[in-house]
Amino acid sequence: MGSKIKLLVSDMIISFMWVCSSVLVKTLVSNVLGFGSDAKGEVVKCGMSILNMFFFAWLGYVTKGGAYNPLTVLSPVFSGDFSIFVFTVGARIPAQVIGSITGVRLMLDTFPEIGRGPRLNVDIHQGALTEGFLTFAIVFISLGLTVKLPGSFFMKTWISSVSKLTLHILGSDLTGGCMNPAAVMGWAYARGDHITKEHIFVYWLAPIEATLLAVWTFALIFRSQKEEKAKVKAGKSD
Repeated sequence: MGSKIKLLVSDMIISFMWVCSSVLVKTLVSNVLGFGSDAKGEVVKCGMSILNMFFFAWLGYVTKGGAYNPLTVLSPVFSGDFSIFVFTVGARIPAQVIGSITGVRLMLDTFPEIGRGPRLNVDIHQGALTEGFLTFAIVFISLGLTVKLPGSFFMKTWISSVSKLTLHILGSDLTGGCMNPAAVMGWAYARGDHITKEHIFVYWLAPIEATLLAVWTFALIFRSQKEEKAKVKAGKSD
């Protein structure tokens, strides 16, 4: 029980820190370092974002599983124990949402000029497809890294960070390229549109369905590869 409470606290604090860090990185690059929105400024911002993701990957490691993204904690429980699924959906994800909402509120009070977070700039169907595709891609990549690079923290984090940043840039003009329902919920709650059809379909249902599809697809492909290897070994032994 104590470990679960620690995990919930870790989720809430890390989610709070994540939404704050995204604002602080932009503020640091533009206001402190003085870079604009030109190519040089974008390169510096991308570099800072990757360093930021390394830091949060390290936080997840030292907290033994603390996370800021509901999709990160959902992907392994879809094929796991039902009690863990209930704990994740009923406790961990709400903790992440609360942390995100609190972080956004603090940032808006501290930096009122930062804007109002990611918004849907296309119709709801295109937005859902965009977030679904981006989520499917990053979940599939993450699962592949877990299997192919089980003990390499640096390489896994590097590939995952670059992949997330690339996918974010691809979807930024359409949906914000979020791939994180809790963080989007924090900004939507601040704007007062967190219970709209667009928010629920695009930023919650589409990513969750894409996560489930990625887990099932990966399991199907990986199982097929294992069966083929087993057949090859059996053929050699004969």
